[in-house]
Amino acid sequence: MILRPGQRVFTVSSQLPITIGQSIGEGGQGEVYLGDLSGQQVAVKWYFPYYPHQEDVRQRLQYLITNGAPSDRFLWPFALVNCPNVPSFGYAMQLVERSFQTLPDLWSQEPRPSLRVLATVGMNLAHSFLQVHAKGLCYRDISDRNIFYDPRSGEIRIADNDNVGVKDKPGEVAGTWEYMAPEVARGETAPNRATDLHSLAVVLFQIFMVQHPLQGKKELAIPPNLSQENRIRFYGKEPVFIFDPVDHSNEPIPGYAEYDNALHYWPIYPQFVRNLFTRAFTTGLHDPVNGRVAEGEWRQAFSRLRDCIFHCPKCGEENIFDEDATRAANGAMQPCRQCGAAPPIPPHIRIGANRVMLNRDTQLYPHHVDNHRLYDFSRPVAAVSAWNPPALQNLSATKWTVRAAEGATSEVPQGSAATLADRSTIYFGTSEGAVRL
Repeated sequence: MILRPGQRVFTVSSQLPITIGQSIGEGGQGEVYLGDLSGQQVAVKWYFPYYPHQEDVRQRLQYLITNGAPSDRFLWPFALVNCPNVPSFGYAMQLVERSFQTLPDLWSQEPRPSLRVLATVGMNLAHSFLQVHAKGLCYRDISDRNIFYDPRSGEIRIADNDNVGVKDKPGEVAGTWEYMAPEVARGETAPNRATDLHSLAVVLFQIFMVQHPLQGKKELAIPPNLSQENRIRFYGKEPVFIFDPVDHSNEPIPGYAEYDNALHYWPIYPQFVRNLFTRAFTTGLHDPVNGRVAEGEWRQAFSRLRDCIFHCPKCGEENIFDEDATRAANGAMQPCRQCGAAPPIPPHIRIGANRVMLNRDTQLYPHHVDNHRLYDFSRPVAAVSAWNPPALQNLSATKWTVRAAEGATSEVPQGSAATLADRSTIYFGTSEGAVRL
């Protein structure tokens, strides 16, 4: 250990002492410790004395500290720290909350988090990296090692932000092999926004399919411990999507345990989600500029996915309403993924072009009812408060107007609930929702 428990380091700007606690991690750049800053628990990363490019790292960290985090989902550096008579330097950052788990925990977690939680994780990740790129930054090393999630809410935290830098400026980190864009693996470019988009797509695929998108049967022909040459070939020169609709050379093989997850989960998700993954790992592998899926597209898809989730009326299992598949089947629903029953089209409310399934726990947010507040999930403006028949409680500050199918209207003030009837309409003040039961 470079630092010892009880030792004190000091913030460079104001010389505030941070008392070092136990070591909580180590990587190729340095060690991470618990720290106590005036009674507040923080994390302190200290760079190895032999780590190169220290002046570049220091300047980049100071830039990040000065300009601040894209959002509070990032465990962002907030102070450079040093220590008398200890070589090198470090920085202090917020500590991830105890309720959060690492993404590798998700690969083996049983039972799996709900579909709603997974969709929320995906939406939050896409939105967070959109915020990074909107600030003219690139993350450089998106992987499962630096993302944490809350299995109850789908909230996320993003760590290891010392590698974040201004786009198109060189950095010390090329990324993690399994998440590298092909052009980075081939050594043709340094990480940038376009390569971040590939890494983000890999992480998202793993979250939903519990499998790497490029690790199919071609992997069986490669020695278990990939050499540098084989890594470059597998991830850089000859990458093939395991569900490529044309090239089946790397498809997952039924009966092999390592492929069971992908084969099980791929059919569960609606076509609009599978289309994005297919694009990301077909044209996106070879056309970084035009082929990759943008953060906003992922964000839109996963917010839509949240709205498509419903519970099987027979067994209660979460299912996904796939509008495209239902239309193609002339209105017939896919069977429940748990009990096999064919449910009717679920109760829902259509607001604009979107359908929101009505469940016992459904909530509407500003995102749903106000086009000027898209992706605002800060607090619900409506919630299902009763069932059989369903009722929707007004949690907003706006009075609603409900119009029955025969034309009669009624008002729903704040705090009151409207019992929903088939083909009734709710005017939320900024938008209108059509109820179908």
